[in-house]
Amino acid sequence: MQTRTFVMWIIAALLLVALPISAQEPIPCPTAPPCTGDVCPSMPTCAPPIQPGVFTNPEWLRITHHRVDVSIANQIAVTRVDIEFVNEGNGLAEGTFIFPLPGEASVDQLTMTINGVTVDAKILPAGEARSIYNEIVRQYRDPALLEYVGSAALQASVFPIPPGESRRVEIRYSQILTVENGLLHYLYPLKVTNLLTPRPVDTLSVRVQVSGQDTIGNIYSPSHPIAVQRDAANTGFTAGYESSFSVPTDDFSLYLGFESQAINANLLTFRESANEDGYFLFLVQPPITLPDDRMAAKDVIVVLDQSGSMDGEKWNQARTAAEYVLGHLNAVDRFNVILFSTGWRVYSNQMEDPSLAASAIDWLRGESAVGGTDINGALTTALNMVDAERPTTILFLTDGLATEGEINPDTILSNLKAAARPNARVFTFGVGDDVDTFLLDGITRDLRGAGSYVRPSERIDEEVAALYNKISAPVLNDVTLETGGLNTADLYPGQPLPDLFAGSQLAIVGRFRGEAENLTFTLRGTVNGQAQEYRYDGLSFPGRAGGEAFIARLWATRRIGDLLNSVRLNGENPELVQSIVKLSVRYGIITPYTSFLIEEKDILTAQGLADAEANFSREAQELASTSSGAAAVSAADAAGGMANANAPAPMMAMPTMTAAGTMMPGEAISEGEKSGSSVNPIQTVNSKTFLMQDGVWMDTTFAPDTMTTQKVAFLSDEYFALLEQHPELGEYFALGERVIVLLEDVAYEVTSEG
Repeated sequence: MQTRTFVMWIIAALLLVALPISAQEPIPCPTAPPCTGDVCPSMPTCAPPIQPGVFTNPEWLRITHHRVDVSIANQIAVTRVDIEFVNEGNGLAEGTFIFPLPGEASVDQLTMTINGVTVDAKILPAGEARSIYNEIVRQYRDPALLEYVGSAALQASVFPIPPGESRRVEIRYSQILTVENGLLHYLYPLKVTNLLTPRPVDTLSVRVQVSGQDTIGNIYSPSHPIAVQRDAANTGFTAGYESSFSVPTDDFSLYLGFESQAINANLLTFRESANEDGYFLFLVQPPITLPDDRMAAKDVIVVLDQSGSMDGEKWNQARTAAEYVLGHLNAVDRFNVILFSTGWRVYSNQMEDPSLAASAIDWLRGESAVGGTDINGALTTALNMVDAERPTTILFLTDGLATEGEINPDTILSNLKAAARPNARVFTFGVGDDVDTFLLDGITRDLRGAGSYVRPSERIDEEVAALYNKISAPVLNDVTLETGGLNTADLYPGQPLPDLFAGSQLAIVGRFRGEAENLTFTLRGTVNGQAQEYRYDGLSFPGRAGGEAFIARLWATRRIGDLLNSVRLNGENPELVQSIVKLSVRYGIITPYTSFLIEEKDILTAQGLADAEANFSREAQELASTSSGAAAVSAADAAGGMANANAPAPMMAMPTMTAAGTMMPGEAISEGEKSGSSVNPIQTVNSKTFLMQDGVWMDTTFAPDTMTTQKVAFLSDEYFALLEQHPELGEYFALGERVIVLLEDVAYEVTSEG
């Protein structure tokens, strides 16, 4: 879980007691029919009677919808929850709702609509709630509630759900959100549904509506991809997330800040222990829109591949993409268009006014795709058009390898670097699987742009339009960040920073050493050739443990992506291989090239790590030797996505182990299969990552070769006494019956013995 103090309420357990229709007597087994001739029908299968009080058959319960509607005004958040359950089993589903609550949550209404009857809930103080949690854990041998030890709770009365019927639960509660580092943080426990049923939720949605008098700055979710619609005055917004037939793997987390100057910034930090370097996230939010009189002048050059391989739908989409860009130029912009195949042609010999965009569109519509691919000639021509006095955006689109003119990728890169000017940025679009990923990624690296790969199932015009919308209004160019003397390392993105554009947020993540109070970060850059500076005072970097744990995984995600790109573009070497393996193991980050995390046995031992490094070294050699084809494009796309991620890499989808031993992510076991185990082999709890190793959840900071454990038997008196002494162990022990966790240099091992 992330910061515990922000958890507002959690449906911690629905205790399902599967009962026959008549709980007093077991359902009689049917009698086999008589034999007919030589054929004797088999006796129908009859399951043993299910005793009341046994935790069983949670797969009977299906959640048709889980809707969360949140309104935030003047730091008061009101959350409305609507969940509907359907019993698809053959017996009663009966139990009690338990809602653990932190002290700052004020539940002003709890309604459970059951056939039109409202059932009220009882609020339990923390001590009474703890006793109930412990009793549930003991009775059902399910430690999931332990992470909520120390919280008060709501308890709702028992309600039965007959087979085939549904029950709808509606909850409303309010809370005060506090401001830290200029940010409000709202957290909703979406993972709660996993405690109710292992089945995917049919429809899951979260809608957050914010209103007030203050202008909104940063809006950031580290947990879910959200769509954001700001109001006209930018004093409110609506954020939404929705999924279908999904198993939630993260709680919903949302940060929002308020405007303090033209370019706003907020700081979040995290440190796992006082003995380790910390992590920080610096969120930079330029203005959402710019008035015409503040619009920075820029030049736009569209470079389109017109080779024969583009003929057909790709060429139609490419022209549509160019038309979109030309139709959305600002009044102060200039443009040109270059087409290339066997050679290249320009729309004009000079940069033109937007008033001629319609003429350029007509010219494009009369062109067809034919010939080879002269990448070197087209891009050097575009770079030679760059005016040193104006920032220039070059949009380069190709679907193939260089086949005309200069075809050596290294020579092409050298030629482009020689022709480049510091105010030019190249944004590449690789269309299909026949592009040279090393060349395209080298171009964006050397010319400070960004790259996209348009897969066969995606539309070119949509990809280009999405990018251009983000970069159409530059706010600050040639951006650098001065960190006020703070000892920083491994910043992503690195210096110099990407240009800032209206409406596009920049998230800078890195490591820091030591501690500091009241530091000043300074953001510098240029607008229309004039130097600009923004100062952010009073920043604190604590030396104590604590903060927002997701920052560490976000940093690791970007670093692994950057290292994978280094392997691809510069070749495999032992140091890069070792770094990627260690980061992947420590933070539980899986990519197609770091699957050793779940494939290698005993990966936490020295030998297991060595085996993983040896196997990954072979993968890395292949990664560094394949520049084109579907696998190369997938690798480039994945590594680039990680290196530029705005949220930590998502955890694996929940796999299901079938009776045949087959992993089936996200699928439930059919009725014809015997019950297997449904286990995600990687779990993140707070700042720690756990791997399932031989039936034990092992903390990835535990070293089996050199560390010994302090053992405690699951559900023993000593087990609960330890939780009483160290309540923070509860969220780790909640993983299961067998856990090894390292806390304050002591490795605690929960065993199933006793």
